[in-house]
Amino acid sequence: MSLHFKLMTDSDFQDVLDKGIRIRVFKDNHIVDASSLIVRFDDGLVVTQSDVSDLMYHDRTECEFYELRKR
Repeated sequence: MSLHFKLMTDSDFQDVLDKGIRIRVFKDNHIVDASSLIVRFDDGLVVTQSDVSDLMYHDRTECEFYELRKR
């Protein structure tokens, strides 16, 4: 089982990016990205990668981002 910590600030996103921690992304209360790494982010967009050729683009205002941590 993993713990979820919501990412809200640029500092949160930068910390996860620097440490290479996997995240989970929700949109409209549905999981749209189950376990991926942040490649880059800015004020309006977060780019994640779960596999070599699997990039996803998420709008920061429409999605919720959670850091995954092991118990």
